Amino acid sequence: MAALSEGFALCGLAAGSAALLGLEPGGGPDRALLTDPGRTVTLYKVSDQKPLGSWTVKQGQRITCPAVCNFETGEFITVHDSKILRIWKDEDVNLEKVFKATLSEDVYRLHSCPNMEPLVVFKTGAVQYLDALLAAPQQEIEAVIAEEEVIRWTEVCLEAELTVLVLITEKDGEYRVYVQKLNPSVLLKFKLKSEVERSTPLNFTASLKNKIVTLQALYSDGSIYKSLVSLHEPGTEEEMVLSKSLLLKLPVSGTALKRAALAILDDTHIAVLATLPSQNNDARECLCVWNIKFQTLQTSKELPQGTSGQLWCYEGRLFVTHGKMLKVIPYQCESSSLSAALGKLKDVRSSEAKMVSSVNWNAFLEDGSELKQLQQQSPVKMDSKRSLRSQKNSMGRVEAKAKKSEQLLDDLKTASLSCIEQKLQLIFSNTAEPNSQITVGQIAAILVSRCAAEPTFYPRDILIQLVQTRQLSYSLCPDLMAIALEKSDVCVLQRCLQQFPDIPEAITCACLKTFLSLNDTSLQELSVDVGSVVCYIDIAHENKADTPMEAVQNGFSPMPMEEDTCDQPVLNPQMDTKLLCPVNLKRAGLLNAVLISAYSDMFLLPHLKDLSAQHVLLFLRYLQYLYMKCSENVNTTLPGVDVPTVNQIMDWISLLLDAHFTVVVMLPEAKGLLISLHKFVRAQVKFYSELNKIEGSLQELQKARHQHKHPGLYSIEVLELV
Repeated sequence: MAALSEGFALCGLAAGSAALLGLEPGGGPDRALLTDPGRTVTLYKVSDQKPLGSWTVKQGQRITCPAVCNFETGEFITVHDSKILRIWKDEDVNLEKVFKATLSEDVYRLHSCPNMEPLVVFKTGAVQYLDALLAAPQQEIEAVIAEEEVIRWTEVCLEAELTVLVLITEKDGEYRVYVQKLNPSVLLKFKLKSEVERSTPLNFTASLKNKIVTLQALYSDGSIYKSLVSLHEPGTEEEMVLSKSLLLKLPVSGTALKRAALAILDDTHIAVLATLPSQNNDARECLCVWNIKFQTLQTSKELPQGTSGQLWCYEGRLFVTHGKMLKVIPYQCESSSLSAALGKLKDVRSSEAKMVSSVNWNAFLEDGSELKQLQQQSPVKMDSKRSLRSQKNSMGRVEAKAKKSEQLLDDLKTASLSCIEQKLQLIFSNTAEPNSQITVGQIAAILVSRCAAEPTFYPRDILIQLVQTRQLSYSLCPDLMAIALEKSDVCVLQRCLQQFPDIPEAITCACLKTFLSLNDTSLQELSVDVGSVVCYIDIAHENKADTPMEAVQNGFSPMPMEEDTCDQPVLNPQMDTKLLCPVNLKRAGLLNAVLISAYSDMFLLPHLKDLSAQHVLLFLRYLQYLYMKCSENVNTTLPGVDVPTVNQIMDWISLLLDAHFTVVVMLPEAKGLLISLHKFVRAQVKFYSELNKIEGSLQELQKARHQHKHPGLYSIEVLELV
């Protein structure tokens, strides 16, 4: 399954041109580097929709190559007037005063990726590493492709220590593919043939896995072909024909596509930007997500203002030109399987969870020796051949930064709360820098230690800010949640549950017990993040929240409760058609934080037994309410972000009933709830029973198909399911 969000406009485009020269990662999370077709390069903070810096070449010059970021040094690189290479930093303002190198041949493209030295691709097809080229900018560049060949597309693929350049050229309507492996250099040449006459390739994507390059090509007739190139074979001078297989056929209109683009989202989903027929039989430009495994259209979004046919994909976002704006459209892809569609696949929240680092955190927190070593190992990469950076100055800056960090940590042990807030503002604004996770962890450990030693010291706002930097985990500072539980600080606990991926099940259950134990009066005074709860809970009924169901005396009920009557509505004032939520907005937001946290069934179940019977009933009613709200939608999902899935809801219901089955059965006020739960369990069993019947019928048809002989060139078969 895949979904496209509403999206937002990042910036306006240059007047007279809706196209961009290029869009590349900006050297950090949530950053994009835009190059317009004229003279300007702009660095954007995507989520804030604002520029962080802009650089322009002087009048009369023209940028001819999209700017890229050197991830090793943090510098930016571009080429203007085909041969003049510029390198600059964030603090540089005038490009005329930055590093300049004039090359001997025209440059086609620059490529830069994390953990890779930037590459320079020349129009002759040759490729050079940036540092080797800057050692002798006027060195002779040999030609790899013929003089009449024109480069149409290039891409760099990485896998471990392997770097591969894929280059596609055109000559007299014929397309060729060059796959070059670097270090050592191995070149493979292929000829790309079209299966359909007058059908030309419009766009390409390439990926590398297990030393096999997967090339996908979108043709003007709407066909998407896949080709595989193995790098296990040695290079050869002769040209081979590249075999390909049909991956997907788009439902294009009568005329051929003039411009289109595609991007790989994951192993089973691709995004296609093309002109496709709409429901009114008129052709419109659309952004579509296709499942190439099941050959199905997952979702689409019309772009009525037109596009330039350009599409980029970075960090879970699609970038597309729409009218005179550059639009950012977030997307989500889930595992593609029948069990996932039917709600039987266990949900794994891996998109937001951060991996717990394997660094020896205890050593860092005890003393700063390893911190100094790591900081000395991670400065900007030095290059004695370039006059832009001085090794002596860089090492001096690293030592000064280490001393400043040590002084900050010492000050936090005795400084006042206002002074601490002032000192940490710089830390909060630079969490993307190297080693920031170490610094944030040390700060959190010092503050939590002061909270334990000084009962009056508790910097709640600072602790929340530290958690929201996404640099912390439970294992890095386990005492943080312990202090928050001791003070019943549900605000900090909620943020920790939302951000930490490694919280023990005992702490999760302790948070759940705290959330259920708070009374309404104290809860209303707290600043709780309700998130997307307001999207599916009616605020008008909030005053009725947290009220228990009407209990029957001595287990008596005016209507029979036999098993055969489970499908009949339970006559209870709280279970009407309006589905009143049993808890208020703030308690619902807190409970959602527990539901979406990671856990293991085996370790969670024993701790759930510590909950009281009333807490179990209240939590079960809320879970029942969430399930009913999910059942209102065809896709069985709640609106908004950070909301529990139907799989998580069902898992928690099962765990609660397993932990407290005897208690719940013996409570008279739980009888109506159990009957209601039994109703939708029976509906689920009936649904999957019908699926099993369909599966058996399909298996029988499969057996019958293999038993029949080949019917010939033409036949009509009628299959009837009874």
